[in-house]
Amino acid sequence: MEYKSVKGYNGWGQIGFLLLFTGVGFIIAVLLQGVMGMSMVPKGTAFDQLPGAMLKAMSDPANVNAIRMMQVLSTLLMLALPAYAFMRLCHSKHWLWLGFSKYLSPVQVLLGIVIIFCTSMLAQPLADFSKWILSYSPSWTASAINMEKMYNEQVLLMSNLTGWGEFFVGLIIMAFFPALFEEMFFRGAVQSTLHRWWKNPWAAIIVTSLLFSLIHLSIYLFLSRALLGVALGWLFYKSRNVWLGVLIHFINNTFALSQVFYLKRTGGKVNVSDMDTNPEWWGLLISAAVLIGAVILFERVSKKNANVIALKEETLTAQLNPFGNIASSSNQNLYS
Repeated sequence: MEYKSVKGYNGWGQIGFLLLFTGVGFIIAVLLQGVMGMSMVPKGTAFDQLPGAMLKAMSDPANVNAIRMMQVLSTLLMLALPAYAFMRLCHSKHWLWLGFSKYLSPVQVLLGIVIIFCTSMLAQPLADFSKWILSYSPSWTASAINMEKMYNEQVLLMSNLTGWGEFFVGLIIMAFFPALFEEMFFRGAVQSTLHRWWKNPWAAIIVTSLLFSLIHLSIYLFLSRALLGVALGWLFYKSRNVWLGVLIHFINNTFALSQVFYLKRTGGKVNVSDMDTNPEWWGLLISAAVLIGAVILFERVSKKNANVIALKEETLTAQLNPFGNIASSSNQNLYS
């Protein structure tokens, strides 16, 4: 039978609504960025000089707090609010539809951190592989270098934290909120919808991971970020809890922000693209072995919580749609 949500929308309808809400959020975010950007430029700037003046203003450290707020609001509008609107329209007001559940153990979090760390180690060679492939195309290489330069400048500006007070505020603005909004959208809305619709967890994980990597606008790091997206997607698939991805994503962002903060305070040179070290071959072998062990353990320790969440989703579905067909109401077997 064709899969439908409890509100009666099929897979195409749900993805269509999610794209619609995301598009509206994107337009509002662009307008917001334009208004905030114009407020930063000097009064009396000629209209034809506005784009250049806005770019200059957005690279000015004096405007860093406004830029941080702009980034948070833009991510909220483009990811979090569309996911929430999608949930309310296609399912119900219960946050379980986006994967938010209290059933998460410290052991799951610990093993999840180990899995992401090992995956990041194994992902490092993919950046070098991407550079090698792109070296055969001067135009693509130039575009990749330019994108990395722009990304590095943006991160350095937003990470210009002058003291510990700003650092802790930065943890919320630049580490927690992006982790929450991105996991809420990609894993909670996109991956879960594709999984229920296609009934193929790996297809849903891979497609979602490619989209996840795409929004970060990096050519060199596209494959490595996609692999990390696969790891986050698998953790969500096995745990059925988006909070796990949020916590791990937040910890990863915190580690990166701490590196930049430390280097800037000690006068070190900061290059975001080169902050990750390339492990030796034996390090990759150790990472692979530890990853396999952590994956096996994670599956075992997550089964109980995942079953509880599945039962609650089944109960919620039955309450909202007691006369629905099997295809729309039974999802527990998808996660077995």
